This record gives sequence, C-alpha cells and structure tokens, in this order.
Amino acid sequence: MPKGTMGEDKFERFLELHTEGLGRNAICREMGLTAAVVSRTAEHLGVTFDRSRIEAATAARLADLAERRSILAEQLTSDAERLRKKLWEPTVVYAFGGAQNIYNSEPVDEPPPADKRSLMSTAGIAIDKSLKLAPAESSGSGADDAKSMLGKLAQGIAEIANQPDETPLESEQ
Repeated sequence: MPKGTMGEDKFERFLELHTEGLGRNAICREMGLTAAVVSRTAEHLGVTFDRSRIEAATAARLADLAERRSILAEQLTSDAERLRKKLWEPTVVYAFGGAQNIYNSEPVDEPPPADKRSLMSTAGIAIDKSLKLAPAESSGSGADDAKSMLGKLAQGIAEIANQPDETPLESEQ
C-alpha cells in the first residue's frame, strides 16, 4: 500500500469513529494516521467533519482554561497574603558557624530585614502573576476620570472666553 493512504479494510473503523463524532485529529490519534490521510479518506468516503462541534469543543476548552487561570490567580493572591503576613510574625533565625560548624537558632519577634525583603519580593511576584492571569476589573481608572474632568473644565473655560464682555474695562470708563 502506498505511503499516505489507508487500506479499504480500515474504512469501516474510520466511519465508526466519524459517526461517534470524533474529529479529524482524534481519528488521527486513534488510528495512527496523519491528518492528510484522514482528510483524503474522508473526502473519498464522502464524509465531512462538523465544524460547529469543533467550535463548541474549542469554546468549552477555552472556557475551562479561563476558569483554571482564574483559580490559579486566586491561589497566587492567597499566597501573597500569607507571605505578607509573615513579615510581622515571630520566626526563628538560624545559622551554622564556628570551627565545628555548629547549628545555632534563636527566636525573634520579626524576620530580619533581608528575609522581609525576600518575603515582600516573593509576594509581589505572586501578585503580578495573579494580575496577568486575571487582570483587575475597574469601572474607570483615575487617569480616565482626570481626563474627563480636565475636558469639562477646558470646555467651560472656552465657553466663558467666547462670551461677550458685559462690563466695560476701567480704561474705557
């Protein structure tokens, strides 16, 4: 059998899979065929793949991915909150030292500055990543509000400037 073709003995299985609603790629995986062979066989057998089912499956997959990103963003925000809380909690500092490399530890009221910096940096990364996964929603940014206010102010000034003077200047009196 020439490469890139499928024997007639496999047509029945092909049609069964097609009838079950499997798409081209699923049939490729199931039968171990290339996409080109599946497409040519479908054309030869006079069958088509229902694009609406593929579109619906793609939309469902994208919705599932969006939900998973939303959940991950929520978890990252929780992680950031827990890390930030640790900035102000008692902890234990430790070190190995001396000629004998002896372990020493001591409880402290708060983490040392270097540990706080590390905690804050890690919390910041978690927040940044959560915002990339699920951007914060806002009804309008402060910049948009300021532009709107400045636009109205400029419009008001222009209206006043275009009004005729009703009182004579002191030099005209």
